[in-house]
Amino acid sequence: MIYLDNGATSFHKPLGVADAVRRAMFTCANPGRGGYGAAMEAANVVYRCRERAAQLFHCQPEQVVFTSNCTHALNIAIRTLVKPGSRVVISGFEHNAVTRPLHAQGAEIIVAGRKLFDWGDTLREFEMALRRGVDAAVFTHVSNVFGYILPIEQMAKLCKQYGVAFVVDAAQSAGTIPIDFQALGADFIAMPGHKGLLGPQGTGILLCSRQPKPLIYGGTGSNSKDQNMPDFLPDALEAGTLNVPGIAGLSAGLEYLLQADLDSIAQKEKKEAMFCAHKLEKMGFRVFAGEHQGGTISFVTQDDCEETAAMLARKNIALRAGLHCAPLAHESAGTLDTGTVRVSFGHDASRRQSLALINALGNAW
Repeated sequence: MIYLDNGATSFHKPLGVADAVRRAMFTCANPGRGGYGAAMEAANVVYRCRERAAQLFHCQPEQVVFTSNCTHALNIAIRTLVKPGSRVVISGFEHNAVTRPLHAQGAEIIVAGRKLFDWGDTLREFEMALRRGVDAAVFTHVSNVFGYILPIEQMAKLCKQYGVAFVVDAAQSAGTIPIDFQALGADFIAMPGHKGLLGPQGTGILLCSRQPKPLIYGGTGSNSKDQNMPDFLPDALEAGTLNVPGIAGLSAGLEYLLQADLDSIAQKEKKEAMFCAHKLEKMGFRVFAGEHQGGTISFVTQDDCEETAAMLARKNIALRAGLHCAPLAHESAGTLDTGTVRVSFGHDASRRQSLALINALGNAW
């Protein structure tokens, strides 16, 4: 199978990830719930993963909170910063994992920057919203539909200039594009463990620089007499039993990335994305790609996008079509009615994958 759906989840994991999951299943009990060997081994596995995440993202291990996925992490961050009636600025390319929690909180949402691959438009509109007054900002690092890399360093500086707390959705960038949590100065950065970080599904990370509001309440193995959640990280957000096998696999994925060159991974993904974009345009498809491009592109065919994806699936090429849980992004790009076919490369991006896609499409039309 030619796998081109890394925007949904990385599928070809390093071999050490599965090995780590299996080992944890046979050696780890419940961390923080006992002083015997298997419980201590679980605690060591969990802390080792925190240390590796802290090293990769330039923060302290205690600032690394484990979640079940990126959506879980975003809900914690948004519910911490946003109250009913809060004015919140977002980009024009946000996922439902951002917009739905904001709607659920009763926030007033200001959308800033609707032009694809246009940093000038994004920054101009974003600063205008900040100047008019907002209570918080939430923005993606990379569009999950179009691969547009937003200027988050400049957006972060603007937030600091106007004294606005902000959350970064790193669902499509963590593990591919270097992220310095300390330098960026974000209040929260949310990310999945199963995409660019190469861990198992059911894992996620929330990086915290401020005290968050718990989303789930329960046992933590600490301060058990107190009926309030602990007021320190990571315990404040990690009620209940952690997904230790998943965290063990995530730790192996992080170890792989720490030994790799993230810039090289990003450049390899972008190179194949732009190669595909060029070939697809020559074939007459409407392609969405630009200067600030990650490893994901979208295109529109003359047929229904879902039918195109189904045809490619029959040719053993896996990718996604539709709205990709991001109707706002499609509204910005003018593809809300049609959706797009999305091609998203991963750390194993290769010319073989690109040519297989191009040849399959060329034989179909």
